[in-house]
Amino acid sequence: MTIFIAFLRGINVGGKNKIKMTELKEMFEAIGFVNVETYIQSGNIIFESDEKEEKLQEKIETGLQNKFGFPISVVLRTAAELKMLINGCLFSETEVNEAEASNTEGESLYVSLLAEAPPQEKLQVLSKYKSESDEYRIKNRDVYLLFRHSVRNSKLANNVQKLDVRATVRNWKTVNKIQSLVNTRSGN
Repeated sequence: MTIFIAFLRGINVGGKNKIKMTELKEMFEAIGFVNVETYIQSGNIIFESDEKEEKLQEKIETGLQNKFGFPISVVLRTAAELKMLINGCLFSETEVNEAEASNTEGESLYVSLLAEAPPQEKLQVLSKYKSESDEYRIKNRDVYLLFRHSVRNSKLANNVQKLDVRATVRNWKTVNKIQSLVNTRSGN
């Protein structure tokens, strides 16, 4: 079986689309996934399945709609893809440390997980939102985001959706914690 991580977009944020993680776990088990584990309230689910990604995404989104009554976008990564995402970070440790030193309002490194690679004609769409404070670098289905000030006021962060690809954002600490949970289950 393959270990997958489902990243749900827009749940338990700002009092909207509230879902209890126990109910989410139960739903994943009810549609046939095994070894289901959730991490924090923002919709990160580790599970195992033999199905292919395209079928899984549709199956999960349908299950979520049926169970909770509203549409929820899902972005999937295998454990191997998550490990490559972390090991292949496009910002150096020095760049991240410098950004964190100037950012007094939270974390600096984030990743926008895309359901698919953005169309070629959209790759430069974010360039007009890049600034001295906000940078991005795209690799396949991942957009690495580096903020020297708050992500909350970032024009770059607010415009990633202009890539016209289903996406959800996680901070680097969360991504690494999920990787740690995956490593524990796979014996790494």
